Amino acid sequence: MSFSSLGLHPLVLKAVEAAGYTEPTPVQAQSIPAALAGDDLLVSSQTGSGKTAAFMLPCLHRLAGGANARQPRILVLTPTRELAAQVTRAADIYGKTLRHLRYISIVGGTPMHLETRLLRVGVDVVVATPGRLLDHLNRRSLDLSRLEVLVLDEADRMLDMGFIEDIETIIGHTPATRQTLLFSATLEGVVGNLAQRVTRNAKRIQFAPTREEQPRIEQKLMYADSKSHKGRLLDSLLRDPAMQQALVFTATKRAADELSTNLRIEGFSCQALHGDMNQSARNRTLQAMRQGRVKVLIATDVAARGLDVPGISHVINYDLPRQGEDYVHRIGRTGRAGREGVAISFANHDEGGLVRNIERYTTQQLTVGVIAGLEPKLKAVPRHAAPKGARSGGNRPYNSQGAGGGGRTFSSPDKPRSGFGKRPSRESYSQTRRPESN
Repeated sequence: MSFSSLGLHPLVLKAVEAAGYTEPTPVQAQSIPAALAGDDLLVSSQTGSGKTAAFMLPCLHRLAGGANARQPRILVLTPTRELAAQVTRAADIYGKTLRHLRYISIVGGTPMHLETRLLRVGVDVVVATPGRLLDHLNRRSLDLSRLEVLVLDEADRMLDMGFIEDIETIIGHTPATRQTLLFSATLEGVVGNLAQRVTRNAKRIQFAPTREEQPRIEQKLMYADSKSHKGRLLDSLLRDPAMQQALVFTATKRAADELSTNLRIEGFSCQALHGDMNQSARNRTLQAMRQGRVKVLIATDVAARGLDVPGISHVINYDLPRQGEDYVHRIGRTGRAGREGVAISFANHDEGGLVRNIERYTTQQLTVGVIAGLEPKLKAVPRHAAPKGARSGGNRPYNSQGAGGGGRTFSSPDKPRSGFGKRPSRESYSQTRRPESN
């Protein structure tokens, strides 16, 4: 099947071909014709399946016949600024042949008066995070009364972040005749309840990844005796010659800044990324990462979704996530575009409960690994029985339901280690998770 067989407008097809795409992914092949037919959609597919194009292409097809640049016709809601930026880039790529097209990204961390000025000029497509969009609605700088298509991208994540009331308020400002396209990792539970309220006779499209499509992510669990020990483990991993670029997740924004500072002192090309940074700073950091000028990115869960940097070879959970789903999304930042990836999770000896959360969610027992010369001296609290259906060992591919462990070991680097991690942190930090701002 080719994109030309999906019924897209010739101008949109021209942009798709110019971008080098010839065949639609399965989710695109099913979603695009249904969206063109005007159906509401409930779509569930794994990360990297091409879902952004699955909703953006039919939206641009609708605009190709002529745009009303006074009030938005298309609204895409996303949970994070990074995902909003990714969707906006897609609008730019697929809509470059539509000369009349106007689009804007409305997210926290950017000057609100500039967004207001652009909205006054008129836009066709708005890509936004819920909080900032609601601010504009409250100020009456945005009118959604003529909206034609509402897209809820990663709806499950938005609900996890507590945006349910904001989303329902925003939907209350849109016409009942709108088309609604909801994309989510799951279509059950609270997402399913929301879908019933905001869609009409929606077509359900669900995909489970095939074995060939599953990212190949080798995973290990490493126990640390102390924060200093954890720092030495991280230092050794980052000096592994196999490490191209690493994404290191911390529990808090403060921890991300502290760890980034310490790593830069030790000579690593490193930057932090979290919700307290303004949008221009976040954009510069991500651009430097994509260009290879930054080798190590220290981030909170704001980077767990919507961040696509193909060069990330390692994901390191410096702090364990609280939820198994967050673990899956974190490690999914590596092993992309057919590449192999490595995911290492550090655990304190009393964090057996968090480890079990991950193993239950993935139905996979994590393989414990060590670095020669940096073995833990304390014993971990037993994890008890492996979760039902869990497997251990073997070089199995990661997938959205489970994760494969690998037999890789990490030897001590030939190069002498620096002192990073040997001295105590200048300032302790709380392990309490706080919601990321957008």
